[in-house]
Amino acid sequence: MTSNALMNTYGTRAATLEKGEGAWLWDANGNKYLDALSGIAVCGLGHSHPAVAKAVSEQAATLTHCSNFFSIPNQEQLAEKLCNASGMENVFFGNSGAEANEAAIKIARLHGHKKGIKLPTVLVMDNAFHGRTLATLTASGSRKVQAGFEPLIRGFVRSPFDNIEALETIADNNAEICAVLVEPIQGEGGVRVASDNYLQQLRALCDAKGWLLMLDEVQTGNGRTGKYFCYQHSGILPDVVTTSKGLGNGVPIGACLAQGEAAQLMQPGNHGSTFGGNPLACAAALATITSIENGGLMQRASHIGDRIMDGLRAELEGVEQVVAIRGKGCMIGVELNRPCKSLFAAAMAKGLIINVTADSVVRLLPPLIMSDSEADQVVAILAPLIKHFAAD
Repeated sequence: MTSNALMNTYGTRAATLEKGEGAWLWDANGNKYLDALSGIAVCGLGHSHPAVAKAVSEQAATLTHCSNFFSIPNQEQLAEKLCNASGMENVFFGNSGAEANEAAIKIARLHGHKKGIKLPTVLVMDNAFHGRTLATLTASGSRKVQAGFEPLIRGFVRSPFDNIEALETIADNNAEICAVLVEPIQGEGGVRVASDNYLQQLRALCDAKGWLLMLDEVQTGNGRTGKYFCYQHSGILPDVVTTSKGLGNGVPIGACLAQGEAAQLMQPGNHGSTFGGNPLACAAALATITSIENGGLMQRASHIGDRIMDGLRAELEGVEQVVAIRGKGCMIGVELNRPCKSLFAAAMAKGLIINVTADSVVRLLPPLIMSDSEADQVVAILAPLIKHFAAD
Protein backbone atom coordinates (compact mmCIF):
# COMPACT_ATOMS: atom_id res chain seq x y z
CA MET A 1 0.00 0.00 0.00
CA THR A 2 1.25 3.46 -0.89
CA SER A 3 0.30 6.29 1.47
CA ASN A 4 -1.60 9.26 0.06
CA ALA A 5 0.78 11.42 2.09
CA LEU A 6 3.51 10.64 -0.45
CA MET A 7 3.73 12.56 -3.72
CA ASN A 8 2.84 10.16 -6.51
CA THR A 9 6.21 10.34 -8.26
CA TYR A 10 6.77 6.57 -8.43
CA GLY A 11 3.29 5.19 -9.11
CA THR A 12 2.22 1.85 -7.69
CA ARG A 13 4.99 0.10 -5.76
CA ALA A 14 5.74 -3.51 -6.67
CA ALA A 15 6.07 -4.80 -3.09
CA THR A 16 6.96 -3.79 0.46
CA LEU A 17 10.51 -4.93 1.10
CA GLU A 18 11.49 -5.55 4.70
CA LYS A 19 14.87 -7.29 4.78
CA GLY A 20 17.94 -7.85 2.66
CA GLU A 21 21.00 -10.05 2.95
CA GLY A 22 23.66 -10.44 0.29
CA ALA A 23 21.98 -10.74 -3.10
CA TRP A 24 18.56 -11.49 -1.59
CA LEU A 25 15.53 -9.46 -0.49
CA TRP A 26 12.37 -10.42 1.42
CA ASP A 27 9.01 -8.64 1.28
CA ALA A 28 6.39 -8.14 4.00
CA ASN A 29 4.66 -11.38 2.98
CA GLY A 30 7.81 -13.45 3.37
CA ASN A 31 8.46 -13.79 -0.38
CA LYS A 32 12.14 -14.04 -1.33
CA TYR A 33 13.71 -12.32 -4.34
CA LEU A 34 17.10 -12.60 -6.03
CA ASP A 35 18.17 -8.98 -6.54
CA ALA A 36 19.71 -8.49 -9.98
CA LEU A 37 19.24 -4.71 -9.78
CA SER A 38 21.13 -3.75 -6.58
CA GLY A 39 18.75 -0.89 -5.86
CA ILE A 40 19.61 0.49 -9.34
CA ALA A 41 23.39 -0.04 -9.13
CA VAL A 42 23.62 1.11 -5.50
CA CYS A 43 24.23 -1.96 -3.33
CA GLY A 44 27.31 -3.33 -5.05
CA LEU A 45 28.25 -5.13 -1.84
CA GLY A 46 24.76 -6.57 -1.56
CA HIS A 47 22.37 -5.89 1.29
CA SER A 48 23.29 -5.57 4.99
CA HIS A 49 27.00 -5.87 4.28
CA PRO A 50 28.74 -6.42 7.64
CA ALA A 51 31.55 -3.90 7.09
CA VAL A 52 29.17 -1.13 6.05
CA ALA A 53 26.71 -1.91 8.84
CA LYS A 54 29.51 -1.83 11.40
CA ALA A 55 30.94 1.44 10.08
CA VAL A 56 27.54 3.16 10.04
CA SER A 57 26.62 1.90 13.51
CA GLU A 58 29.90 2.98 15.08
CA GLN A 59 29.87 6.38 13.38
CA ALA A 60 26.21 7.03 14.29
CA ALA A 61 27.09 6.40 17.93
CA THR A 62 29.92 8.94 17.74
CA LEU A 63 29.05 11.81 15.35
CA THR A 64 26.48 11.68 12.55
CA HIS A 65 26.78 15.23 11.27
CA CYS A 66 28.50 18.50 11.98
CA SER A 67 29.05 20.88 9.04
CA ASN A 68 31.72 21.78 6.58
CA PHE A 69 32.79 24.67 8.79
CA PHE A 70 34.91 21.99 10.44
CA SER A 71 37.45 19.40 9.35
CA ILE A 72 35.92 15.95 9.04
CA PRO A 73 38.56 13.17 9.21
CA ASN A 74 36.33 10.63 7.43
CA GLN A 75 35.82 13.09 4.58
CA GLU A 76 39.53 13.70 4.16
CA GLN A 77 40.32 9.97 4.25
CA LEU A 78 37.58 9.25 1.72
CA ALA A 79 38.84 12.00 -0.60
CA GLU A 80 42.34 10.53 -0.49
CA LYS A 81 41.04 7.01 -1.17
CA LEU A 82 38.97 8.18 -4.14
CA CYS A 83 41.84 10.21 -5.57
CA ASN A 84 44.16 7.20 -5.23
CA ALA A 85 41.59 4.95 -6.91
CA SER A 86 40.92 7.38 -9.75
CA GLY A 87 44.14 9.28 -10.47
CA MET A 88 42.31 12.55 -9.80
CA GLU A 89 43.53 15.38 -7.55
CA ASN A 90 40.60 16.52 -5.42
CA VAL A 91 36.92 15.95 -4.77
CA PHE A 92 33.71 17.73 -3.79
CA PHE A 93 31.13 15.68 -1.86
CA GLY A 94 27.37 16.01 -2.26
CA ASN A 95 24.46 13.67 -1.64
CA SER A 96 23.59 12.22 -5.04
CA GLY A 97 24.64 11.70 -8.62
CA ALA A 98 22.58 14.66 -9.77
CA GLU A 99 24.40 16.90 -7.28
CA ALA A 100 27.76 15.56 -8.43
CA ASN A 101 26.82 16.35 -12.02
CA GLU A 102 25.62 19.84 -11.02
CA ALA A 103 29.07 20.44 -9.54
CA ALA A 104 30.67 19.26 -12.79
CA ILE A 105 28.48 21.62 -14.84
CA LYS A 106 29.44 24.51 -12.56
CA ILE A 107 33.12 23.64 -13.01
CA ALA A 108 32.59 23.68 -16.78
CA ARG A 109 31.02 27.13 -16.61
CA LEU A 110 33.86 28.48 -14.48
CA HIS A 111 36.26 27.06 -17.08
CA GLY A 112 34.33 28.68 -19.92
CA HIS A 113 34.12 32.08 -18.28
CA LYS A 114 37.84 31.94 -17.51
CA LYS A 115 38.40 31.50 -21.26
CA GLY A 116 36.22 34.53 -21.99
CA ILE A 117 33.23 32.60 -23.34
CA LYS A 118 29.98 34.54 -22.78
CA LEU A 119 27.71 31.47 -22.85
CA PRO A 120 29.84 28.49 -21.75
CA THR A 121 28.27 25.47 -23.44
CA VAL A 122 28.52 21.82 -22.48
CA LEU A 123 28.31 19.20 -25.21
CA VAL A 124 26.04 16.32 -24.12
CA MET A 125 24.72 13.18 -25.81
CA ASP A 126 21.48 11.84 -27.22
CA ASN A 127 19.76 9.39 -24.84
CA ALA A 128 21.95 10.49 -21.93
CA PHE A 129 20.73 10.63 -18.35
CA HIS A 130 22.45 12.87 -15.81
CA GLY A 131 19.78 13.53 -13.18
CA ARG A 132 16.52 15.32 -12.46
CA THR A 133 17.56 18.79 -11.28
CA LEU A 134 16.88 21.50 -13.86
CA ALA A 135 20.45 21.57 -15.14
CA THR A 136 20.96 17.80 -15.18
CA LEU A 137 17.63 17.01 -16.81
CA THR A 138 18.49 19.61 -19.47
CA ALA A 139 21.77 17.76 -19.97
CA SER A 140 19.85 14.49 -20.22
CA GLY A 141 18.68 13.36 -23.64
CA SER A 142 15.16 12.21 -22.79
CA ARG A 143 12.14 14.34 -23.61
CA LYS A 144 10.21 12.10 -21.24
CA VAL A 145 12.09 13.39 -18.17
CA GLN A 146 12.15 16.98 -19.48
CA ALA A 147 8.46 17.28 -20.39
CA GLY A 148 6.55 19.76 -18.26
CA PHE A 149 9.64 21.38 -16.75
CA GLU A 150 10.35 23.97 -19.42
CA PRO A 151 11.96 26.45 -19.74
CA LEU A 152 15.12 24.38 -19.64
CA ILE A 153 18.60 25.72 -18.96
CA ARG A 154 20.69 27.39 -21.66
CA GLY A 155 24.22 26.29 -22.39
CA PHE A 156 23.90 22.73 -23.72
CA VAL A 157 24.44 21.30 -27.22
CA ARG A 158 23.60 17.71 -28.09
CA SER A 159 25.38 15.11 -30.23
CA PRO A 160 24.85 11.44 -31.09
CA PHE A 161 26.51 9.09 -28.59
CA ASP A 162 29.64 7.20 -29.65
CA ASN A 163 30.05 9.23 -32.84
CA ILE A 164 33.31 11.19 -32.86
CA GLU A 165 32.74 12.52 -36.40
CA ALA A 166 29.52 14.23 -35.28
CA LEU A 167 31.37 15.78 -32.36
CA GLU A 168 34.08 17.13 -34.65
CA THR A 169 31.47 18.71 -36.92
CA ILE A 170 29.77 20.38 -33.96
CA ALA A 171 33.15 21.56 -32.67
CA ASP A 172 33.86 23.29 -35.96
CA ASN A 173 30.56 25.19 -35.77
CA ASN A 174 30.30 26.22 -32.11
CA ALA A 175 32.99 28.34 -30.49
CA GLU A 176 31.17 28.47 -27.13
CA ILE A 177 31.68 24.82 -26.20
CA CYS A 178 33.89 24.48 -23.14
CA ALA A 179 33.33 20.87 -22.03
CA VAL A 180 31.94 17.46 -22.93
CA LEU A 181 29.77 15.52 -20.44
CA VAL A 182 29.30 11.85 -21.30
CA GLU A 183 28.55 8.47 -19.73
CA PRO A 184 31.05 5.75 -20.73
CA ILE A 185 28.04 3.42 -20.76
CA GLN A 186 24.57 4.90 -21.09
CA GLY A 187 22.60 3.23 -18.31
CA GLU A 188 19.11 4.72 -18.48
CA GLY A 189 19.63 5.05 -22.23
CA GLY A 190 19.64 1.26 -22.62
CA VAL A 191 23.03 -0.02 -21.41
CA ARG A 192 24.76 1.31 -24.52
CA VAL A 193 28.50 0.70 -24.34
CA ALA A 194 30.83 3.16 -26.06
CA SER A 195 33.34 1.82 -28.60
CA ASP A 196 36.73 0.79 -27.22
CA ASN A 197 38.50 3.90 -28.55
CA TYR A 198 35.69 6.43 -28.04
CA LEU A 199 37.00 7.88 -24.78
CA GLN A 200 40.50 8.07 -26.22
CA GLN A 201 39.15 10.01 -29.21
CA LEU A 202 37.19 12.29 -26.87
CA ARG A 203 40.31 12.92 -24.80
CA ALA A 204 42.25 13.91 -27.92
CA LEU A 205 39.45 16.18 -29.16
CA CYS A 206 39.11 17.91 -25.78
CA ASP A 207 42.87 18.45 -25.61
CA ALA A 208 42.88 19.95 -29.09
CA LYS A 209 39.95 22.29 -28.36
CA GLY A 210 40.77 23.23 -24.77
CA TRP A 211 37.58 21.58 -23.48
CA LEU A 212 37.12 19.74 -20.22
CA LEU A 213 36.40 16.02 -20.58
CA MET A 214 33.79 15.25 -17.91
CA LEU A 215 32.64 11.68 -17.36
CA ASP A 216 29.41 10.76 -15.60
CA GLU A 217 30.28 7.54 -13.76
CA VAL A 218 27.37 7.75 -11.33
CA GLN A 219 26.29 4.27 -12.42
CA THR A 220 29.48 2.82 -13.93
CA GLY A 221 31.82 3.70 -11.06
CA ASN A 222 32.75 1.90 -7.85
CA GLY A 223 33.85 -1.35 -9.43
CA ARG A 224 30.71 -2.10 -11.42
CA THR A 225 32.37 -2.57 -14.83
CA GLY A 226 35.46 -4.43 -13.62
CA LYS A 227 37.64 -1.39 -12.92
CA TYR A 228 37.07 1.14 -10.16
CA PHE A 229 36.00 3.60 -12.86
CA CYS A 230 34.95 2.60 -16.36
CA TYR A 231 37.33 5.07 -18.04
CA GLN A 232 40.22 3.03 -16.65
CA HIS A 233 39.48 0.39 -19.30
CA SER A 234 40.49 3.01 -21.91
CA GLY A 235 43.73 4.17 -20.30
CA ILE A 236 42.74 7.84 -20.26
CA LEU A 237 42.28 10.39 -17.50
CA PRO A 238 39.30 12.78 -17.60
CA ASP A 239 39.38 16.31 -16.24
CA VAL A 240 36.27 15.68 -14.15
CA VAL A 241 34.52 12.47 -13.13
CA THR A 242 31.34 12.12 -11.09
CA THR A 243 30.04 9.17 -9.13
CA SER A 244 27.43 8.24 -6.54
CA LYS A 245 25.12 5.18 -6.46
CA GLY A 246 27.52 2.39 -5.38
CA LEU A 247 29.81 4.71 -3.42
CA GLY A 248 27.96 4.37 -0.10
CA ASN A 249 26.28 0.99 -0.68
CA GLY A 250 22.89 2.55 0.12
CA VAL A 251 23.90 5.53 2.22
CA PRO A 252 23.38 8.69 0.08
CA ILE A 253 26.62 10.27 -1.09
CA GLY A 254 27.88 11.75 -4.36
CA ALA A 255 31.31 12.86 -5.47
CA CYS A 256 32.70 15.16 -8.16
CA LEU A 257 36.42 14.59 -8.74
CA ALA A 258 38.75 16.80 -10.75
CA GLN A 259 42.36 17.02 -11.89
CA GLY A 260 44.58 19.53 -13.65
CA GLU A 261 43.11 22.96 -14.30
CA ALA A 262 39.62 21.72 -13.41
CA ALA A 263 40.81 20.90 -9.88
CA GLN A 264 41.71 24.55 -9.23
CA LEU A 265 38.55 26.28 -10.47
CA MET A 266 36.30 25.89 -7.40
CA GLN A 267 37.18 28.38 -4.67
CA PRO A 268 35.60 29.22 -1.28
CA GLY A 269 32.06 30.45 -1.82
CA ASN A 270 31.66 28.90 -5.29
CA HIS A 271 29.82 25.80 -4.13
CA GLY A 272 28.69 23.95 -1.02
CA SER A 273 26.41 21.35 0.54
CA THR A 274 24.93 21.15 4.04
CA PHE A 275 24.99 17.36 4.22
CA GLY A 276 27.73 16.68 1.66
CA GLY A 277 30.59 14.60 3.01
CA ASN A 278 29.22 14.29 6.52
CA PRO A 279 30.83 11.79 8.93
CA LEU A 280 28.12 9.12 8.54
CA ALA A 281 28.03 9.06 4.74
CA CYS A 282 31.82 9.09 4.53
CA ALA A 283 32.12 6.22 7.03
CA ALA A 284 29.81 4.13 4.83
CA ALA A 285 31.76 5.04 1.68
CA LEU A 286 35.12 4.28 3.28
CA ALA A 287 33.87 0.82 4.28
CA THR A 288 32.48 0.31 0.79
CA ILE A 289 35.67 1.24 -1.08
CA THR A 290 37.82 -0.82 1.27
CA SER A 291 35.57 -3.85 0.78
CA ILE A 292 35.60 -3.47 -3.01
CA GLU A 293 39.38 -3.16 -3.20
CA ASN A 294 40.33 -5.73 -0.57
CA GLY A 295 37.70 -8.25 -1.61
CA GLY A 296 38.76 -8.48 -5.25
CA LEU A 297 35.27 -7.34 -6.24
CA MET A 298 36.29 -5.50 -9.40
CA GLN A 299 37.57 -8.78 -10.83
CA ARG A 300 34.47 -10.45 -9.45
CA ALA A 301 32.27 -7.97 -11.32
CA SER A 302 33.91 -8.94 -14.61
CA HIS A 303 33.48 -12.64 -13.87
CA ILE A 304 29.83 -12.37 -12.85
CA GLY A 305 28.96 -10.16 -15.81
CA ASP A 306 30.62 -12.49 -18.31
CA ARG A 307 28.92 -15.51 -16.73
CA ILE A 308 25.45 -13.95 -16.97
CA MET A 309 25.95 -12.62 -20.51
CA ASP A 310 27.41 -15.92 -21.75
CA GLY A 311 24.51 -17.80 -20.16
CA LEU A 312 21.89 -15.53 -21.70
CA ARG A 313 23.52 -15.68 -25.12
CA ALA A 314 23.51 -19.47 -25.01
CA GLU A 315 19.90 -19.69 -23.83
CA LEU A 316 18.53 -16.99 -26.16
CA GLU A 317 20.42 -17.95 -29.30
CA GLY A 318 18.04 -17.93 -32.25
CA VAL A 319 15.36 -15.84 -30.51
CA GLU A 320 14.76 -13.29 -33.25
CA GLN A 321 13.14 -10.79 -30.93
CA VAL A 322 16.41 -10.39 -29.01
CA VAL A 323 18.25 -7.54 -30.73
CA ALA A 324 21.41 -7.56 -28.60
CA ILE A 325 22.94 -8.72 -25.33
CA ARG A 326 25.61 -6.25 -24.25
CA GLY A 327 27.37 -4.85 -21.24
CA LYS A 328 30.57 -4.61 -19.25
CA GLY A 329 31.04 -6.24 -15.86
CA CYS A 330 27.92 -6.15 -13.70
CA MET A 331 26.11 -3.78 -16.06
CA ILE A 332 24.13 -5.77 -18.62
CA GLY A 333 21.40 -5.00 -21.14
CA VAL A 334 19.19 -7.37 -23.15
CA GLU A 335 17.54 -5.38 -25.93
CA LEU A 336 14.30 -6.68 -27.43
CA ASN A 337 12.60 -5.52 -30.59
CA ARG A 338 9.58 -4.07 -28.80
CA PRO A 339 8.65 -2.52 -25.42
CA CYS A 340 8.91 -5.11 -22.66
CA LYS A 341 7.94 -3.33 -19.43
CA SER A 342 5.77 -6.31 -18.47
CA LEU A 343 8.92 -8.37 -17.86
CA PHE A 344 9.52 -6.51 -14.59
CA ALA A 345 6.32 -7.91 -13.02
CA ALA A 346 6.83 -11.31 -14.66
CA ALA A 347 10.29 -11.58 -13.12
CA MET A 348 9.02 -10.47 -9.70
CA ALA A 349 6.45 -13.25 -9.84
CA LYS A 350 9.32 -15.72 -10.31
CA GLY A 351 11.39 -14.27 -7.48
CA LEU A 352 13.79 -12.12 -9.54
CA ILE A 353 14.23 -8.33 -9.45
CA ILE A 354 15.23 -6.74 -12.76
CA ASN A 355 14.53 -3.45 -14.50
CA VAL A 356 13.39 -2.40 -17.96
CA THR A 357 14.88 0.83 -19.27
CA ALA A 358 14.55 2.70 -22.58
CA ASP A 359 11.24 0.79 -22.96
CA SER A 360 12.77 -2.28 -24.59
CA VAL A 361 15.99 -3.10 -22.71
CA VAL A 362 16.09 -5.49 -19.77
CA ARG A 363 18.72 -3.99 -17.47
CA LEU A 364 20.67 -6.14 -15.00
CA LEU A 365 22.84 -4.53 -12.33
CA PRO A 366 23.67 -7.44 -10.02
CA PRO A 367 25.70 -6.95 -6.83
CA LEU A 368 29.42 -7.52 -7.16
CA ILE A 369 29.26 -10.15 -4.41
CA MET A 370 26.85 -12.41 -6.32
CA SER A 371 27.90 -16.08 -6.34
CA ASP A 372 28.24 -18.19 -9.47
CA SER A 373 25.16 -20.21 -8.54
CA GLU A 374 23.14 -17.01 -8.03
CA ALA A 375 24.32 -15.70 -11.41
CA ASP A 376 23.17 -18.96 -12.95
CA GLN A 377 19.79 -18.53 -11.24
CA VAL A 378 19.41 -15.12 -12.90
CA VAL A 379 19.86 -16.77 -16.29
CA ALA A 380 17.64 -19.73 -15.41
CA ILE A 381 14.74 -17.44 -14.43
CA LEU A 382 15.14 -14.66 -16.96
CA ALA A 383 15.82 -16.58 -20.19
CA PRO A 384 12.49 -18.51 -20.17
CA LEU A 385 10.62 -15.30 -19.39
CA ILE A 386 12.15 -13.58 -22.40
CA LYS A 387 11.42 -16.60 -24.61
CA HIS A 388 7.80 -16.60 -23.46
CA PHE A 389 7.50 -12.86 -24.03
CA ALA A 390 9.03 -13.20 -27.50
CA ALA A 391 6.58 -15.97 -28.42
CA ASP A 392 3.49 -13.86 -27.58
